[in-house]
Amino acid sequence: MTLAEAETGGATEAVHIAGDASSLAAIAEERCAAAIWLRRLPTEVRSWIEAFDARQFPSERLTLQPDAVEGAVKEAFAAAGLPDCAERRWLQSDIGSLALRFADLMGAPYLRVRFSAVTNNSCRKFHVDAITARLICTYRGSGTQYGLSKNGADPQHVHKVATGDAIVLRGSLWPERPRSGLVHRSPPIEGTGETRFLLVIDPASGPDEPI
Repeated sequence: MTLAEAETGGATEAVHIAGDASSLAAIAEERCAAAIWLRRLPTEVRSWIEAFDARQFPSERLTLQPDAVEGAVKEAFAAAGLPDCAERRWLQSDIGSLALRFADLMGAPYLRVRFSAVTNNSCRKFHVDAITARLICTYRGSGTQYGLSKNGADPQHVHKVATGDAIVLRGSLWPERPRSGLVHRSPPIEGTGETRFLLVIDPASGPDEPI
């Protein structure tokens, strides 16, 4: 299923959406600007994440090799005082698994990984990131919004990635011509009392690449 089929009669394939992990590989296909893996978080994990106060969530920005991500997440969660339980272990493993999958997809020797709680309107403007590609997964709260932009205007039709789904988006450094016009943003939530817990992963060439 594609976004463009709904909006332009299938003239251009912009977003690939499927319910299996291999769907993310569609990002390499011609004219595919984003790929979404439809996932359902385990009920007990979602309830566990939603029970925390925003101040309890760890906030980290790391550049490291893909196979070191899960261990680093475990350390960050422990340092933040999150209890060692089955739900925390599942989340640690899931972040590590997404990191390995994205690194393999991008052929990236290192990754820039950040995760934190969001309670404001950070990144509220529609944009394209100045990178090759980015993986985003929202574990709590509203997911990333996206749509097709024409002539730099905000999308007329805005779509939302569901909680727990993983999306890989092409950035402006992806060698794509012509541009699809796909843009995205964080949903504006300031003043609503909503807390999002967000994971963002970018490819990196080495450990000293700026975060």
